[in-house]
Amino acid sequence: MDNVAIGYLGLGIGLLMLLLGVPVAFGLGAVGLIGIAAIVGVPQALSQAGLVFFHEGTNLVLVAVPLFILMGNLANHTGIASGLFRAMADTLGRLPGGLAIASVFGSAGFSAIAGSSTATVVTMGRIIVPELKKYNYDRRLGAGTLAAAGTLGILIPPSLVLIFYGIITENSIAALFIAGIMPGLLTVVVFALVIWLVAMARPNLAPPIPGPGLRDTLRSLRGTLPIFGLFAVIIGGIYFGIFTPTEAAGIAVTGVVLYGLVARTLTWRAARAALLDTVVVSGMIFAIVFTGYFLSRFIAITGLTDSLIQVIVAMELGPYEFILVITVMYLLLGCAMDVLAMILLTVPFVYPIIIHLGFDPIWFGIYIVIMAEIAMITPPLGLNLFVMRAIAPDTSFAQICVGAIPFVIAELVITALITVYPQIVLWMVP
Repeated sequence: MDNVAIGYLGLGIGLLMLLLGVPVAFGLGAVGLIGIAAIVGVPQALSQAGLVFFHEGTNLVLVAVPLFILMGNLANHTGIASGLFRAMADTLGRLPGGLAIASVFGSAGFSAIAGSSTATVVTMGRIIVPELKKYNYDRRLGAGTLAAAGTLGILIPPSLVLIFYGIITENSIAALFIAGIMPGLLTVVVFALVIWLVAMARPNLAPPIPGPGLRDTLRSLRGTLPIFGLFAVIIGGIYFGIFTPTEAAGIAVTGVVLYGLVARTLTWRAARAALLDTVVVSGMIFAIVFTGYFLSRFIAITGLTDSLIQVIVAMELGPYEFILVITVMYLLLGCAMDVLAMILLTVPFVYPIIIHLGFDPIWFGIYIVIMAEIAMITPPLGLNLFVMRAIAPDTSFAQICVGAIPFVIAELVITALITVYPQIVLWMVP
């Protein structure tokens, strides 16, 4: 069996293992290590494993990962999420569908300090679901809104997914963060427009809520200034080259800690819980990433990417036809596996083809994230749909799926827009 055949076989086995529920780190690591051993021998494979752990384990860029995770956990334990939602609800609640629109804007704000989709859904869902029930919002609309708004956590910087894409492809993480801003804002606006149109067509599904006076609204908004100020400092500092994403992560953690101390919401118990959560999640992510590098080296050794490029050339697929093919592929894969696993499995062989076809690598990073967003809310296997089911057990899974469909359509429209007009993604990138 030649190397390319071993590559295809290994990739198929890896995909099968992930679909069968084998832990991602074990699946990727086993395929990579055994595959390399089959080609170059066991001693060389073990040597490669040691080099990967040493080289990637000493990569300073990875320091940003636990720091951004810690920032999100601290924000979760210091009441920042509830403050953001309350400010948005006070400001937007009088609009048709205002409470649901406030959920989108509040989730976007929390995403800017969380960096995780699941964390955004869980944190904001626990706060917002009782409010939606209180004001008799339609369960389908409410659940679909929260599931969709949670996906902003992996697009709006700082995004852990963009960090790993940048590391794997050796692209600028700062450029990826900047590129995620406009698509993130566009997604927020489109989601809000979807809710407004639904509320205008059927007012009983999303009634406006009574809001406080102007003075109380301004007071609520003033309470969010430190958080948005911190976001501006992080992104502004990265954009103007004042500090690196890793340094920005350290500044972000410091800012959230200071906010918690000044607001008197950061207790020893909250800090301990945040640190423990960070250690657990970081350990899991690093295990996946390091073993994912075994798979990347395996694919490189087999020459699988060159073989796939030859197949694409032989099929005479144009650039946009290929994008359509991998769009379907990512939607199917994203419904069945974790976002990080999907990226580690596919980017090593898809990325060179994308570059060969002339697409911008920064644009492709944002495209993958949006594909992951769609997959996370696509019925019936989207991860965020199951998370919402756990948060709102009195809402049926069928209702959650129905509520998510308008947002899936909206995300597909956004995907088409950034594909036809890539400058939506790239115009701010220095």
